[in-house]
Amino acid sequence: MQLLVDLFPIILFFAVYTVYDSIYLATAALMGAMTLQIAVQWFRHRTVSKMLLISGVVVVLFGSATLILRNPIFIQWKPTIANWLFALAFLGSRYIGEKTLIQRMLGEAVDLPVAAWRQLNWMWIASFTVLGAANVYVIYNYSEEAWVRFKLASIIVFTLVTLIVTAIWIWKYLPEEQKSES
Repeated sequence: MQLLVDLFPIILFFAVYTVYDSIYLATAALMGAMTLQIAVQWFRHRTVSKMLLISGVVVVLFGSATLILRNPIFIQWKPTIANWLFALAFLGSRYIGEKTLIQRMLGEAVDLPVAAWRQLNWMWIASFTVLGAANVYVIYNYSEEAWVRFKLASIIVFTLVTLIVTAIWIWKYLPEEQKSES
C-alpha cells in the first residue's frame, strides 16, 4: 500500500498527461501531488523523509521552471537530477559516518555483515545512476509522449526490481530460523 502512496504523484502525472495531452497540466498536477504527499507525511508523523523532501524540492523547482518558461525540458530532467542526487547521497554515506544509507534505512529491521550492507549500497547507487542516465537518453532520442510513458514505467519497474533484488540479497543473509518464520 505504501508503494502506491509513494507512486501516486507519478501515476497522477501520467494520468493527467494521458487525458489532457499537456505536459504543463501534468507538471502542475505533479507539483500539487508532491506538495500534498509531503503535507500528509508531516501531519501524520511530524516528520518528512529526506528522500521525499528532496524529490519534492526538485519537483517544485523544475516544475516551476517548466511552467514559467513554458519549456518541458526542466521537468524532463527532474528524474535524472533526483536520481543522481540520491546516488550521490548513497555514495557519500559510504564515506561519511559508520553506516551506509541503506543500512540506516533498513538496519533496524535486519542485521547484515558490513560488507553486505556496502554491496547493497553500491547496488542502489548503480540503480539510481542508470535510471538517471536512461532518462537523459529517452529525453533526447524519443518523443515527449514516449518520455512520459518511459517515466512511469521506468520508475515503477526500476523501483520494484531494486526492491526485489534488495529483498533477495537480504534473504540470503538471514539466519535459517528467520527464513522459516518468513
